[in-house]
Amino acid sequence: MPPQEPDGLPELIQGLLRAEAYPHPVGAVQLLQTHISWVLLTGSLAYKIKKPVNFGFVDFSTLERRRRCCHEEVRLNRRLNRGLYHGVVAIGGSPDRPRIPAAVLESAAADDTLEYAVRMEQFPQEALLPAALERGSVSPRHIDQLAEQLARFHAEAATAAPDGPYGTPEAVLEPVLANITSLRRHADARLVPRLEQLHAWIEQANRQLQNRFAARLAAGRIRECHGDLHLGNLLLGHGRIEVFDCLEFNPALSWIDPISDIAFLVMDLEERGQRGLGARLLNRWLEQSGDYPGLELWAWYMGYRALVRAKVAALAAEQAAVERYLSLAERTVQRRPQGLVLCHGVSGSGKSHHSGRLLEQLGAIRLRSDVERKRLFGLWGVAEGATARESVGPEQLYAASVTEELFGQVLPGLAQTLLQAGFTVIVDATFLLRRHRRSMAAVAAQAGVPLVILACSAPRPVLEQRLHRRHQRGDDPSDADLAVLQHQWHQGDPLTAAERACCIDVPFRVPGSGLAGTGTGTGTGTRAETQPDRDDEQARALAEAVRSRLRPARGAFPA
Repeated sequence: MPPQEPDGLPELIQGLLRAEAYPHPVGAVQLLQTHISWVLLTGSLAYKIKKPVNFGFVDFSTLERRRRCCHEEVRLNRRLNRGLYHGVVAIGGSPDRPRIPAAVLESAAADDTLEYAVRMEQFPQEALLPAALERGSVSPRHIDQLAEQLARFHAEAATAAPDGPYGTPEAVLEPVLANITSLRRHADARLVPRLEQLHAWIEQANRQLQNRFAARLAAGRIRECHGDLHLGNLLLGHGRIEVFDCLEFNPALSWIDPISDIAFLVMDLEERGQRGLGARLLNRWLEQSGDYPGLELWAWYMGYRALVRAKVAALAAEQAAVERYLSLAERTVQRRPQGLVLCHGVSGSGKSHHSGRLLEQLGAIRLRSDVERKRLFGLWGVAEGATARESVGPEQLYAASVTEELFGQVLPGLAQTLLQAGFTVIVDATFLLRRHRRSMAAVAAQAGVPLVILACSAPRPVLEQRLHRRHQRGDDPSDADLAVLQHQWHQGDPLTAAERACCIDVPFRVPGSGLAGTGTGTGTGTRAETQPDRDDEQARALAEAVRSRLRPARGAFPA
């Protein structure tokens, strides 16, 4: 938002461009504005005033409505960013000589008030995430922290009543159709056939998903979410990504499925060429929330969020952007799984490292046995109702009965759900036993997708060293110790000839060199040759080796 000139502004806003209107020292006051608000920047603090407009989906037409929405904005945003939002102030004085008090207002209305404003900490515009991404300032760790924060936020957010107006199949469908209607009216006429195809997919998908929408509501999955979670409402500050500007003016757009919240952010990252970061964010959020079944609705919500952005672009007459977002929506609803990738190897052999890089390259969903094993004991994630069992050690976590439940039921069931939802799936687990691999091969066959095995290996001393360091750091979901490694070392079934035919060896490389070490890989299939000490190049090389075994990503439209 570029600074605005005072010409044509209301008298009150012109008065607020003067430094004497404020109870604290200010420099030159700058004005930013959107279609629904003015934002006055004073140097250290910002003041956000709602425009007296009524666009149907947002109604700020009366002073009382604006007061209530200011308080609601502060309440909602303090859930995620208490330090950024100071509170609501009542602007007094006269329109040509307004005065902003030092004290913030409680919820009641103030006498002789000209207008209400939200007082916030001011931040530089270059801190907004789109600019930070352009500079390359956003790290994978920033993305992980954001995903973990959002998972906690969604778990703790208020839950919609099952007999209320939010989250019903009708409530889910209405905004999607509204976007199509707006696009028909404002987009280029030559895009109408594509809109009609998307409309047909929406109608078909809505019929198929009715029961799932209802089940999500009944299960308490509809929450008071952010509602407008795109990159422009995130900033990089204080060493982390901060979230702000929750949607406060229309509860129907914020009492939603958390999958819709996350889909908006992942969609925005993908549209800006950051598909890998989007995949990382989604996977980290899923690991924390455990809401893998919610991905049955991913195509619906991802497509919806792309249509939201297309509508906004159409209203601004930005036809090139409209086409980009329509293309993204089309790709989303055409998504189909490319394959099922199994990691194979003992603890410490590099499975999590390689699969973590691979999921970003492929846009895949990863299932981690170490995470799901702990989730069985209530020791991982933020899922409501999870009850941790006290004093759970490796001997209990890695008991044979737990391993059989994990490999025989949990992982195959989740993989099947994700493949049916259109995702390529990576399963990060040891898969040392033939019967466990056979169960996953059956899942792949049922889904009609290729099975790929990544055989990871390292020398025994390296494995022991890695487990020791992992235990010292305490930042890994795996609790495998040397006793577990000893058991695994003598337990595994060798890959069969059929398994070797779909295997890719991922060789151990000596740190600091470009040389493959004396690995113990069991695969004899394609070897993913990589460049020395070039992690990104290694990841790309492995991804290309895997892609050569997968099927094409897109099917016929509509899916």
